[in-house]
Amino acid sequence: MVYNASHLFGFFSVFNADAVKNIELIKGGMPANYGGRISSVLDINMKEGNDKGFHGQGGIGLISSRLTLEGPIMKERSSFIVSARRTYIDLLLKPFVNDTSEFAGSGYYFYDINAKANYRLSDKDRFYLSGYFGRDVFTFDNTNAGDPSFRIPWGNATLAARWNHVFGPKLFLNTTATFSDYKFLFDATQDVFSFQLFSGIRDYSLKLDLNHYLNVRHSLKYGGQYTRHLYTPSTVRIDAGDTQFDIEEPSKLNAHEAALYVLDDFDVTDLLRVNVGLRFTWFAHVGNFREYLYDSEGTEIGTREYGSGETVAQYSALEPRISARYKTGANSSVKASFNRGQQYVHLASFSGIALPTDVWVPSGKNVKPLVGTQYAAGYFKDWKDRTFETSVEVYYKTMDNLIEYADGAVPQDNGNTNYDRNFVYGDGYSYGLELFIKKTFGKLNGWAGYTWSKTMRQFDNLNKGEEFPSRWDRTHDMSLVLSYDHNARWTFGGTFVYSTGQAVTLPVNRYWVEGQLVSEYTERNGFRMAPYHRLDLAATLRNKATRQKKDKTTGEVTEVPRRYRSSWTFAVYNVYNRRNPYFIYFDNEGIPSEGNFQVVAKQVSLFSILPSITWNFEF
Repeated sequence: MVYNASHLFGFFSVFNADAVKNIELIKGGMPANYGGRISSVLDINMKEGNDKGFHGQGGIGLISSRLTLEGPIMKERSSFIVSARRTYIDLLLKPFVNDTSEFAGSGYYFYDINAKANYRLSDKDRFYLSGYFGRDVFTFDNTNAGDPSFRIPWGNATLAARWNHVFGPKLFLNTTATFSDYKFLFDATQDVFSFQLFSGIRDYSLKLDLNHYLNVRHSLKYGGQYTRHLYTPSTVRIDAGDTQFDIEEPSKLNAHEAALYVLDDFDVTDLLRVNVGLRFTWFAHVGNFREYLYDSEGTEIGTREYGSGETVAQYSALEPRISARYKTGANSSVKASFNRGQQYVHLASFSGIALPTDVWVPSGKNVKPLVGTQYAAGYFKDWKDRTFETSVEVYYKTMDNLIEYADGAVPQDNGNTNYDRNFVYGDGYSYGLELFIKKTFGKLNGWAGYTWSKTMRQFDNLNKGEEFPSRWDRTHDMSLVLSYDHNARWTFGGTFVYSTGQAVTLPVNRYWVEGQLVSEYTERNGFRMAPYHRLDLAATLRNKATRQKKDKTTGEVTEVPRRYRSSWTFAVYNVYNRRNPYFIYFDNEGIPSEGNFQVVAKQVSLFSILPSITWNFEF
């Protein structure tokens, strides 16, 4: 399990494309073998490595460099692949950004490594060992004395061992053991004041999947999974000079999660295919755990200690899944699906401070599992001998037992209390329309996607009980990717993205009350940050695929394939220098006693226009 599966806030995939075999994104019609999330699943399989010879590929550029190596450990029996990347955008930008620019002070880099080894134990048994480690680091070092500075590192570490056993031509088993460790840190300083917010999740998991192919029209899949969770929710540290505030670190939260599933995939007729599944899930929050007890007026009256392994709260559910595809023609079909699932971990954000402070928290005594029910339908059609692929999809989703931080809650409030003390609870819904077109043949290729959607929340204790947009509400989301093969050596490409700005809660007024600065806020998520949009352009020049070879005896010259291939990529990121917002923070200016004190909102942007040159190689 990888939490936050992207680099550069979605600009880069968390996995290196040079090491990826295939990627499958499942948004609607989620089969029963997937669970634990109610939104979507990103299933990524790494390459297995070449077991016949040593090969490599990579690139050295101004923005980033990468290297992938693969080859046999024992020829035609076992192999390995290792892939690594590192960006250094922050170093490249510094000389070109002056102190008065909106981009001044911001920096970002990431690094990651993927590795996999496999061994053929016998004709019926194979063993795989894979690992991933990656970190993102965003920094904002303000150039003005007294202004705040931020450092936000986060990342994943995973290790997986898989054994594949073939019982016969129609039945095989995958047994997978995994370990994952996700960490997030938000570190802010201003003058002598420093603030740190840390959260993390550590998982140990074992999964068994049986695939049973009855015939070409009918297959079964069944299995189960167990995961041991260790959560560290919103641990806070605050210092002011030599003074450290007494905020007790929340205890680590232990939990068990298990699931059993079965799915049946079959052709009802030549035109109709159906996938029906059922998943049973169970979750338990267990000790060691200290629960703080309060009376009806919110006064602490004592604590209750849960011993190691003692159940604090537990939940279970049946999750039905069904999807169907009906062929309406040789190149067209209609698809529909219904999913119901439970998610036992929540993503919570202190939206009132408009900073990227998301933390993962588990279900427990007060935090109920997130329940999602989704309906989806779509029409898919290929045109002109499959030159064009098109689709239109609609969906509607309801979400029960959502959580948000209460109005006025700040991260340090979680000290000396239960991790769920400052949550309020409500429901939500989402619906939308997705359009997609892709051209797959010819010199000009590419795809375009557009989503119109609405995602709303309703909490009795927030926004006077009235609906408000989710932080993730995006009315418009559009992507356009084009590639033009001018000839065998030159390829030109471009990418344009646009999305509605993020909804956040910001103060509209500030007052001094008995020497304390008090804020008056907008409606919940009542302010929209500026829309995000960006244009990237690139041109790639490849060397010739062949070279001339002269026979020493006859003098005959022939064209032979090159053993080493290379290319140059010339790119410009953010061509028109868009100042896309990342987050907003507030700074105090002036002196209260002089009557000129004011609180000023300031935007932190990511990257300005950024040219890049990369030399790519392959052997």
